[in-house]
Amino acid sequence: MKVLIADDHALFRDGLGMHLEQLYPNMIILQASNFGQALKILEEDNQIDLIVLDLDMPDMSWEAGIAAIRQKAKEARFVVISASEDIRNIRKALNDGASGYIPKRSDPKILSRALQLILDGGTYLPPELLEATLVSENKGEAKSKNKTLTARQMQVLELIAQGLSNKQIAYEMGVSEATVKLHINALLRAIRATNRTQAVINAQKMGLI
Repeated sequence: MKVLIADDHALFRDGLGMHLEQLYPNMIILQASNFGQALKILEEDNQIDLIVLDLDMPDMSWEAGIAAIRQKAKEARFVVISASEDIRNIRKALNDGASGYIPKRSDPKILSRALQLILDGGTYLPPELLEATLVSENKGEAKSKNKTLTARQMQVLELIAQGLSNKQIAYEMGVSEATVKLHINALLRAIRATNRTQAVINAQKMGLI
């Protein structure tokens, strides 16, 4: 797997690169200090699997930067790791195709789990977004409760409702049990449940299943 890290802080790039190499020893890490360098690398290498982006880089706005990167690397997945925790930025990045948004202040364990989830094909949503979505729904600003959940979380919810174990869910989804646990934890937070049984009950009340 080949990963491109684009961030204007060299120490952060190096630290994240080392972190990823510990998770996946055979991973190839490329680095860029701004959007322009990232685009140049993508022009020369079309085999990059994942792009890790910071929003705040000096050479262009992040909206324009993401759009240009998506144009150059249509098959690559990308994740934002940023100091910004503005809900509007988080939603905009996810709407623009990000597979996840990880605040830089996240605990290293959360960072590792989030990256593993994304690398396994999932989507990581920060708790801030889930909480904001729930607040909006409680105020009647959202028309559908299932906007709280990602497609993967909905799939996990449906399999839980069928009584499948984590191992069985992992087999059905083609992912690891660790990834299933991450989806379940995010699901429980999203619908304010403390266990699988309560998750099914709450989901039924919310009209999700």
